[in-house]
Amino acid sequence: MTEQHPLTGTQHILTAGPYQAVVTEAGAALRALTRDGLDLVLTHDADTLPPAASGQLLVPFPNRVDGGRYTFEGTSYQLALTEPKLGNAIHGLVRWSAWTATERASDRVTLALDLPGAQGYPFRLSLTAEYVLDAEEGLTVRLGAENTGTRPAPYAHGAHPYLTVGVPIDECEVALDAARYLPAGDRMIPADAPVPVDGTDRDLRGGVVLGGRRIDNAYTGLARDGRGRAWTRLTGGGRSVALWADEAHPWIEVFTADTVPVAHRRLGLAAEPMTAPPNAFATGTDLVILQPGARTGGSWGIMAS
Repeated sequence: MTEQHPLTGTQHILTAGPYQAVVTEAGAALRALTRDGLDLVLTHDADTLPPAASGQLLVPFPNRVDGGRYTFEGTSYQLALTEPKLGNAIHGLVRWSAWTATERASDRVTLALDLPGAQGYPFRLSLTAEYVLDAEEGLTVRLGAENTGTRPAPYAHGAHPYLTVGVPIDECEVALDAARYLPAGDRMIPADAPVPVDGTDRDLRGGVVLGGRRIDNAYTGLARDGRGRAWTRLTGGGRSVALWADEAHPWIEVFTADTVPVAHRRLGLAAEPMTAPPNAFATGTDLVILQPGARTGGSWGIMAS
């Protein structure tokens, strides 16, 4: 009899000191992360598909491509409209793929995926996602991509964890030291250029109580610490969790989880590190042009703080 598996495939359970993480075969996604048994990210059952992209990796584009249409090196392409309600392509091409574990230890796992050409993306990539737990530093994720094809390829990546401290985010303080953000229209396609956060309800510098704010915007102009990391912090209920992103990620999308399934609605804050903003395939903003044989990558992480 064929062995049965949950929808999200093999579950890679990692431990280090007080931290535990679960990474899935499907999408190389972060299904769970805890410290001392308390959730740091929203989680879901292994036999449930990730709701609202929870914990998924977004490759080779994060967020949306307007109408799924873009032009690259003089050729026009049409991606599948994976957000049919708004008529966009959303969150890349690898979220539902089966990734293969190539290295495994109690505190780490590396998963790999060969991405062949797809509708609207006739380029080849070899992808790796390394998840590492540390008793002090928490979780570090390293995502890498190599162009294994014969032509230059447009590339960007992101990730979609929902930070949580176990109480509704309306009661929480959010801190993100970002000077600019991208306003977005009804179809969630942003303006071409970011605007200052000064004097707006999108200003999260110094920490603000979310209350009823509804946010789904990409932030940039990120302040960084001495290690080049930009931080997003969620604090409430006597707890705090923080996501950091390295300099490969000049953008962080903040989403207040207003449209996720009711069981998780506004219980977590999506803090999404991105190498390029929404619609980068169309605008070219911060888009990586990956030459044949070339590699790129970036790191981000989550810890209790």
